[in-house]
Amino acid sequence: MLLTIDHVQKTYPGARPVLQGVSLTLDAGQTLALTGESGSGKSTLLHLAGALDGFDAGEITLAGTPLSRLDDSARAALRRKRVALVFQQFNLIPSLTVAQNLAFHARLAGRLDPDWIGELTERLGLADLTARYPEQLSGGQQQRVAIGRALAARPALLLADEPTGNLDETASNAVMDLMLELVRASGTALFLVTHSDRIAARLDARAHLSHGRIA
Repeated sequence: MLLTIDHVQKTYPGARPVLQGVSLTLDAGQTLALTGESGSGKSTLLHLAGALDGFDAGEITLAGTPLSRLDDSARAALRRKRVALVFQQFNLIPSLTVAQNLAFHARLAGRLDPDWIGELTERLGLADLTARYPEQLSGGQQQRVAIGRALAARPALLLADEPTGNLDETASNAVMDLMLELVRASGTALFLVTHSDRIAARLDARAHLSHGRIA
């Protein structure tokens, strides 16, 4: 079991509880879609799973490590080694070329593999774009760079929050095709938040979050 979320609770100061005893599991190499209405806590749960924030009760165990036992620096180290993230805003570094963006996280993780990055570049259709900067790319091209950057370090877990939310249906389908192909090729588990039933149906498993609980 790569990820275990066990009766996790989360409340932000001055707000109602966001998560009320959520439990989920994700196996190594598995793909899981998390759906739910706006404000149901989907993004919060994704952030907790990636050790980006703390929780109030319960436990999250990632790659055998209970997150409640880690301080901020230890959580950051675990993220660098085990986790990668893709968001709908792309979050590419504007001052870096496509090639430099692709290698960025792998360098931070100490797992820069030029052959793997070269394969990602080819499979993502970016071979002719490596010298360009993010502002010179279309939205679909930027999202493909973001996916390649995330997978370049061969993470155990890829977290994706509405990764195609800014794309039209044609670009969305193309990006999802590539992402699913590449996570399966690399053995990476995928935990994806989406509002789309069409996208959710393409993953191995699905969970629905409603009012802070798994429905």
